[in-house]
Amino acid sequence: QVQLVESGGGLVQAGGSLRVSCVASSGTLSSYIVAWFRQAAGKERDFVAAISSGGLGKSYADSVKDRVIISRDNAKNTVYLQMNSLKSEDTAVYYCAARRGNALSTTVARYDYWGQGTQVTVSP
Repeated sequence: QVQLVESGGGLVQAGGSLRVSCVASSGTLSSYIVAWFRQAAGKERDFVAAISSGGLGKSYADSVKDRVIISRDNAKNTVYLQMNSLKSEDTAVYYCAARRGNALSTTVARYDYWGQGTQVTVSP
């Protein structure tokens, strides 16, 4: 099992950048596929990006793929999401999630462990 803690959210102006982090406060994250999802107020939780346990495999949602980079540092038990050229529609609570296995998944139900989320607000 892993316990996930997100950090790095905040308020940023449109066009700016932000990096959010997901650290495993317990357990070893290197054994897990990790993904970022986001949930805007009143909307469903949507996939943003995923990274394989070793870091070589990555997947991005079409809506963000030219603006975000997912990476991981297994020595630090941490996964990052670098977000650039932020837009107001990126405003949401960002969650990291983890699952075992070999396949990157974009589906909420396939992830077993979740953090509490970090708020990202992009002002116009």
